[in-house]
Amino acid sequence: MSRLLFACALLALTAIVARPAAKAAEFTQAQRAEVVEILRDALRKDPSILRDAIEAMRADETRAQAEGARAAIAAVRGELINAADPVLGNPKGDVTVVEFFDVRCGYCRKMHPAMTELLRTDPNVRLVLKDLPILGAASVMGSKALLAAQAQGGYAKLYEVLMAQAAAPTRDSLHADAQRLGLDADRLLREMDSPAIAARIEANLALATKLGVQGTPALVVGDVLIPGAIDLADLQQTVQQARAAGR
Repeated sequence: MSRLLFACALLALTAIVARPAAKAAEFTQAQRAEVVEILRDALRKDPSILRDAIEAMRADETRAQAEGARAAIAAVRGELINAADPVLGNPKGDVTVVEFFDVRCGYCRKMHPAMTELLRTDPNVRLVLKDLPILGAASVMGSKALLAAQAQGGYAKLYEVLMAQAAAPTRDSLHADAQRLGLDADRLLREMDSPAIAARIEANLALATKLGVQGTPALVVGDVLIPGAIDLADLQQTVQQARAAGR
C-alpha cells in the first residue's frame, strides 16, 4: 500500500473520530470498517508508516506553535522593549535577546553562565531582562530589590549577587548586599515597596501571559520564542539566525 493511500486513510479515520456524532453518522459501518482494515493492513506490511505519520503530525504541531508565537510577538513588539527595562551587553546591539527570568529559578541560574559568555564573546548582543517572579515571595522580593537597585545604577551588580546566592533573599540580606555593592541600602529597601516597582512587575507578568510564557527562563530572539533554558551553542545559533534575518 502506498504512503499516499495510507495518509488518505489516516485522514479519513481522523475525520471519523473527530467529528461530532451527527457528522460521524455520514460514514456507514462498512466504510468505517474498511478504513480501519486499510490502516491495519498498511501497518502490518510497514510499521514505519505510523512512525512517519506521528513525526509529520508533530512537525505540523511545532510549525503551528512557532507561527502562533510569531504572531504573539508581533502583537506585543512595542511592549517587549521599553526605556525602563534593565539592559546588559550592548544597549545598541544589532540583535536583542529578551529574557523572562526569576532570580530564584534553578534553570535560569543554569543558563546564566551561557548567557554571560554570549555577551562576552558577541559584543553586538543586547540582553533585555524582564523580571518575572513566579516562584513565591522570595522571588518577588528579589525582583523588587533588583528594580530598586536599577534606580541607583546597580541592577547588574545586584543581579550577579542574587543569581549566585543559594539562600533566599531577606530584607536584612538585601540591605547587607546593597551596602557591600556601594548602594544606598536604606533607599533600596524603601523603594522596593513603591507602587511603581509593583506596576513594572505586573506589566511583565501580563506581557508573559500574552506571549504564552508558562515558566522561566523564556527567551524572545527576533520573532522566535524559546521556552526553557538552552546552552551556549544554541544561544549563539539563535542569535546568528536572527542577525542574518535582520531581526
